[in-house]
Amino acid sequence: MSAENKNKGLGIVIAGLLLGILMAAMDNTIVATAMGTIVGELGGLDKFVWVTSAYMVAEMAGMPIFGKLSDMYGRKKFFIFGIIVFMLGSILCGTANSIIELSIYRAIQGIGGGALVPIAFTIMFDAVPLESRGKLGGLFGAVFGMSSIFGPLLGAYMTDYVNWKWVFYINLPLGLIAFIFIAFFYRESVEHSKQKIDWWGAFTLVGAIVSLMFALELGGKKYAWDSAFILGLFALFAVLTLIFVFVERRAAEPIISFAMFKNRLYASSNAVAIFSGAAFITASVYIPIFIQGVLGGTATNSGLVLLPMMLGSVVTATGGGFLMNKISYRAIMIPTTLILVGGTALLTTLSPESPRWLVTIYMVIVGLGIGASFSVLSNAAIHLFEARQRGSASSTLNFLRSLGMTIGITVFGIIQSHAFTKKLTDAFAGQGEMPAGMPTGDPHTLLDPTKRMEIPAPILEKISSALSSSIVLTFAWTVLPAVLAFICAIAMSKEKLDLTAQEGSMSH
Repeated sequence: MSAENKNKGLGIVIAGLLLGILMAAMDNTIVATAMGTIVGELGGLDKFVWVTSAYMVAEMAGMPIFGKLSDMYGRKKFFIFGIIVFMLGSILCGTANSIIELSIYRAIQGIGGGALVPIAFTIMFDAVPLESRGKLGGLFGAVFGMSSIFGPLLGAYMTDYVNWKWVFYINLPLGLIAFIFIAFFYRESVEHSKQKIDWWGAFTLVGAIVSLMFALELGGKKYAWDSAFILGLFALFAVLTLIFVFVERRAAEPIISFAMFKNRLYASSNAVAIFSGAAFITASVYIPIFIQGVLGGTATNSGLVLLPMMLGSVVTATGGGFLMNKISYRAIMIPTTLILVGGTALLTTLSPESPRWLVTIYMVIVGLGIGASFSVLSNAAIHLFEARQRGSASSTLNFLRSLGMTIGITVFGIIQSHAFTKKLTDAFAGQGEMPAGMPTGDPHTLLDPTKRMEIPAPILEKISSALSSSIVLTFAWTVLPAVLAFICAIAMSKEKLDLTAQEGSMSH
């Protein structure tokens, strides 16, 4: 094959990988904006949380397993498997007649998503020449950021002007193109050795994740945090996690290899991913609520509200990718995580009097602080590993980042909800009963402009003030994971993306 044809083929492969990442990354955000309409049509308001949870549980459980399988049996077949399962899940989601059906079909989608994201990064690392990895790593990271913008916008447009079912059907043309590009143009050159599958590891990992996710999703909503059911789920998570660790330390080919964490760059990159993910998701969720609930912003679409933050993240995701060839991963992550700390700290200064433009500046700063983690950490995590371990290394990073986000939004959600309820109670203390119909824990009443207009001005002012102080308190706690991400970035070793990265320099 001539160099020109090879480059052309590689370009098509990269386009296929980017489409795969776009589908999986966009799927949660695109569905979020359509949920109101979906619940209105299918019913099941008390169960709608499962629509998101089912996807996340399946995706997180699948990531390390598919990453390991791709090391053992080849990337191409599992990436194509991911596309097919994702498309099948998308078709089924469009045919759902109830929330329970939709949740089951979303789990099928999530299984596909669990294969797509980590394997896409690994194929890129395998197939792309060393000098181009940084640039393309930046592009892959930028797609993550852009999916957060276009997902909600596309979801809102599809729901309003076409039909909510097209939120899922849109994946079919994207998936078909990605399938054709990878199936016909990707030539896998890496040799893969058949190894024994770690079934005990797989079962205990999936069981632990499912237990944790259900406990976090149902706790404080359907069941009290101190109820026997929730405590039982946490206990099951703890037991299964201990068994998983025990099994993995003895398995010949573990799904998550603890030996990998002896590599300082790998361990610190994963730690940065966990903590920065927790800080980023909290800002992503609570900035729109602040703008709409406290400032009375009219942009009810979360995609538009988050646009400044996502644009900031695209800048550093792309910039970080370009810089990887020139300076160490550590030298990129230290200043960007410091920016994340600064941006998160600035969010703690917000108040009901804060002008919208100031919030926008703070959002851009937070975005600049998180962007590089999308592109740089993915490369840093697989930097020193030989080909047979890269799938596992990449998928573990993505798994731990998702876990950090999930635990982060749950913990900070509890902090915000408790603070909001307490501030409301204090605000109306000495005035007898709180006015009927007031949001005692859920701020979403304040996000609807028509409902805001029905609330008398003095009462609205008190509620907005309570919401503002509860969100600012949450941001104050969010500074903690941002600082931990910065400390972990300092702990990174000084490798950079260059020819000193010898194949197989890290044995299993």
